[in-house]
Amino acid sequence: MLKVEHISGGYHQTPIIHDVSFQVNQGEFLGILGPNGCGKSTLIKMISGILKPSSGTVAIDDVSIEKLSSRELAKKMTVLPQIQSNAFSTTVRETVEIGRYPHQSGFFSSWSEEDEKAVQKAMELTDVLKYADKNLEFLSGGERQRVFIAQALAQSSRLLILDEPTNHLDIAHQKQILDMIRREVTENGLTVVAVFHDINLASLYCDHLLLMEAGRVRAYGEPHEVIIDRQIMEVYDARISTQAHPEKPKPQMSILPDFDEQTKEKMVSLSNIQKGDDYIAFIADFPLKVLSSAVHNAGLGWYRAFINRTVPPEYDIENVKNEFLHYIVHHGFSPTNTVGMMTAVDTKKAVMKEYPASFGSLIVIVTAGVGNAIDVSHAYERKAFQPIGTINTWVVINGKLSDEAFVQGMMTATEAKSKALQSENVMDKLSNTIATGTPTDSLLIAATQQGEYMQYAGPLTEVGKMIGKGVYEATVEAIQIYKREMEQ
Repeated sequence: MLKVEHISGGYHQTPIIHDVSFQVNQGEFLGILGPNGCGKSTLIKMISGILKPSSGTVAIDDVSIEKLSSRELAKKMTVLPQIQSNAFSTTVRETVEIGRYPHQSGFFSSWSEEDEKAVQKAMELTDVLKYADKNLEFLSGGERQRVFIAQALAQSSRLLILDEPTNHLDIAHQKQILDMIRREVTENGLTVVAVFHDINLASLYCDHLLLMEAGRVRAYGEPHEVIIDRQIMEVYDARISTQAHPEKPKPQMSILPDFDEQTKEKMVSLSNIQKGDDYIAFIADFPLKVLSSAVHNAGLGWYRAFINRTVPPEYDIENVKNEFLHYIVHHGFSPTNTVGMMTAVDTKKAVMKEYPASFGSLIVIVTAGVGNAIDVSHAYERKAFQPIGTINTWVVINGKLSDEAFVQGMMTATEAKSKALQSENVMDKLSNTIATGTPTDSLLIAATQQGEYMQYAGPLTEVGKMIGKGVYEATVEAIQIYKREMEQ
């Protein structure tokens, strides 16, 4: 569809773009990224024919744009510049109608039903139909931006060139406009090239990204090939970290600030434990980084409070999300700052241990009910879900873990728990084999993210050794407490 080959050039004798080449096929969405002053807008001007390159070619459907008349080019390509000026006081409808100019034999002398449908659809897609009779001068910057996008869509060309299309738009309209453009790309084969300042939006909506640096192509490819920590940090001169989007297979970026508000290192200990009538809580004075399989706020995040709550055997697990949220609020905890677990055993009998270590220290807290323990290798033989019996494990570390270390810590703790069940000869009553856990075990790894940085947490690392020792010892003791309770 669009082929850019070795274009260079700039303004007068000042070179801005240096030997840029790329290709966009029909029905693809290309995002152009780069810091201020890297040449993104200049590149757009060259692609659209506003600025002639000193060398190289730009072609649409294998025809150089230099061979096309302005009307022919406008039928193939629609351009939405970064800065829109409206010297005349025109209505929204009149502004959008201008997009149909390339399709007229004279200036609006042959207005057709097709023209009318194109204008109406463009205004509906951009949510500006309600402003149709209003003058542009009375609209906000974001509303005007949507009007100009509608004008570009009304032109009905197969190639759309956009320079910062979400500029001035709030988050709701950013999503609306980009969802709409993405839908046109996917369903109707529209080809789009757009400049973005927002790297996350570009990654989320684009098929390919072109990263520019000082007028040259630094990287080109799918989002995961371009948004790489080292590469983005070098181009933008800013510390960042990337992670996966929660719903789409696209990377997302977080900025890492260089300021530090802490005046001294913060630590936690068993003194952070609080006990309620039916729960045990660990409450820190500052957020800890947490990875957990909890009922409330599972996954990776930053939290100050952890709750392990005793529930009766007949507890209704079908409504657990809403009920647990109500419970947290009722007991004075912040639902957005609390991780919650539940167990059928008495949390007052939780085993709590603290271990000094070379990296800082480690706290382990375990409650264990093994009345319905299972051997995971025989779990497929069970037909009914029997939730009673839970081993809940907290591991809190005064230290700094990588994301990899959090996952390895979970593995190390799980292996230690399984070994404890073996040592205590806890059996799966159905298969008559050694149990490896219960159907509803939950695990939490938390770290203060201060002090010594630990890349790994496998069983032979310093932190892994302490996790293995602590979880094994606490789990054995908790199982023994449970057994004594059952014998009474």
